[in-house]
Amino acid sequence: MHMADALISPAVGGAMWAAAAGLTIYSAKKVREEKDDRKVPLMGVMGAFVFAAQMINFTIPGTGSSGHLGGGLILAVLLGPHAAFLTMASILTVQALFFADGGLLALGCNIINLGLFPCFIAYPLIYKPLAGRSPGGRRILAASIPAAVAGLLMGAFAVVMETVFSGITELPFFTFVLLMLPIHLAIGIVEGLVTAGVLTFVWKARPEIMGISENAASSRSWSAGKVMAGILAVAVVTGGLLSWFASANPDGLEWSMAKTSGHEELASPERGAHATMAALQEKTAFLPDYGFKPSGGQEEHGAASESSGGESESWPSVSAGTTVSGLVGAAMTLMLAGLVGLGIRKFS
Repeated sequence: MHMADALISPAVGGAMWAAAAGLTIYSAKKVREEKDDRKVPLMGVMGAFVFAAQMINFTIPGTGSSGHLGGGLILAVLLGPHAAFLTMASILTVQALFFADGGLLALGCNIINLGLFPCFIAYPLIYKPLAGRSPGGRRILAASIPAAVAGLLMGAFAVVMETVFSGITELPFFTFVLLMLPIHLAIGIVEGLVTAGVLTFVWKARPEIMGISENAASSRSWSAGKVMAGILAVAVVTGGLLSWFASANPDGLEWSMAKTSGHEELASPERGAHATMAALQEKTAFLPDYGFKPSGGQEEHGAASESSGGESESWPSVSAGTTVSGLVGAAMTLMLAGLVGLGIRKFS
């Protein structure tokens, strides 16, 4: 659901950049007030995990579409909404800058769509009341699915509204929204199941980690090194190897655009802010579309690229570029999210 720059106007993109910046400052202030150093390594590890998980698109049967984990709800449950939002912003910034996944002009939109709704709405208003203070496996499942679905549907609707308000594409509102919401409902159900699986694993291995997002000051001390090492190992395997098995079908946004306009990707204006941002992204993205840059030949695309829309001739798509992208991206996200946490702690 990463938006490309072609969908939005500079005015909408700038407004959403401002909103994302304001929420980032607010979240940093709240995390600083918590004064919980234990979140810093967990922010980095979970950021790396979500980055890797987002590389794996799964097929939505009978539609010709695919989806991937958003990860905002998992982050919110384990880190709390404010640290989760900062971690999601780190993930999306790394994806946009270095992998050309989502536009730079649209980065504010993507941070709001994938960060705000699951972290600040779905988690406190749906997940927490359903899971309760002492969740078990069944309650985690019962809370995860509706919360994940709600967060994703709100994000999908926001994509439609941001596109319509921009007014630079010919995507009719009713057709677009009637395609976006059902396909993301299906994606949200899968995300809810995956979220429940991850949270149940953490709850069984180290239930005290689940208490960090609730009340860091009162939760008992914990040593979660093995759990975090396990999550990091899963991130490495997922990004480095399992990403070969990602579906090559267009994601929910691309599929909805294709059904509405006949094109999975739309052309961006060749002048102004769009051209400036595209030129900047071309310089910073050293592994565009999760693959190596072309060197006198055809570019090697990562199988899991959400923004490329490219089809692989064989499945699984064994790709050195995808493996390198998964490992490098997870490492960069781990460092950026960790540095954000360390910076907040330094100024506490």
